[in-house]
Amino acid sequence: MKVLMIGHGAFAQKHMDGIDNIDGVEVVSLCGRREDATQEAAEQRGIPHSSTDLDECLAQDVDCAIITSATQVHAEQAIKCMEAGKHVEVEIPMADTLEDARAIHETQKKTGLIAMAGHTRRFNPSHQWVNNKITAGELNIQQMDVQTYFFRRTNMNAAGGVRSWTDHLLWHHACHTVDLFQYQTGETVSECFALEGPHHPDLGIAMDMSICMKVPSGAICTLSLSFNNDGPFGTYFRYIGDTGTYLASYDDLYNGKEEQIDVSKVAVSMNGIELQDREFFAAIQEGREPNSSVAQCLPAMETLQRLEDCMNSQK
Repeated sequence: MKVLMIGHGAFAQKHMDGIDNIDGVEVVSLCGRREDATQEAAEQRGIPHSSTDLDECLAQDVDCAIITSATQVHAEQAIKCMEAGKHVEVEIPMADTLEDARAIHETQKKTGLIAMAGHTRRFNPSHQWVNNKITAGELNIQQMDVQTYFFRRTNMNAAGGVRSWTDHLLWHHACHTVDLFQYQTGETVSECFALEGPHHPDLGIAMDMSICMKVPSGAICTLSLSFNNDGPFGTYFRYIGDTGTYLASYDDLYNGKEEQIDVSKVAVSMNGIELQDREFFAAIQEGREPNSSVAQCLPAMETLQRLEDCMNSQK
């Protein structure tokens, strides 16, 4: 399977590291924003073709595309890829507006191609372990308590590079938890409320945010997010269930007594992004809807819109 990688920043590198472990898959074209940087990134990875012209890249012999570019162009590029007959995996968030997310979904329905959103939390072994207990009827979520903390007062990416776009606590980072809460409970949020702190004078975004959600069964989620947190950073999950409490941090999982749980046998890899990509390629090969399809993740985007409307109503 031949892949077009759109973007070559920190997350593109994570995807390509994962693809290196997957037999029968190869990145053969790289699309970037700046010619010199794109060519250099392609040479470092041994990718035979690179360009700043997406149409040129889509004209190559590629089966699918993985989009890791600026959030603001995710929808436009995903739609263009599908209109060119390519399956697409678009990194989280699939879009930064509900309207654009719905446009991706409509294009997927029209073309019948695979369209998957990069909701990596569904694939991290720690969260898969919890989901397996829920699916087996051994755990029901009562509350999820989640902290997403960064120290990001300038436009820098995870690798310390300068971004060409502005990150967002709601439409990017909260998106992970909103989707995971709905995925783990198997329900759509019925009640939600959000507060945002002061906006950054230059970036124009809220630097702190607090979100509360509830699903019809009664389970709740409390989510705190910040770009002002001066370490440690990352996302920390506490699952409070009827039969146990579990703490997850990326691929590590502990019970409520701080005893580590072995999740190494949950999947073929401990790398959530690699597992996400494996699902994308398998869905293409098997002609089926993938876990984390755009259709499955659209309800999270609808909940994000409700949360934004809630914050806007307070202004």
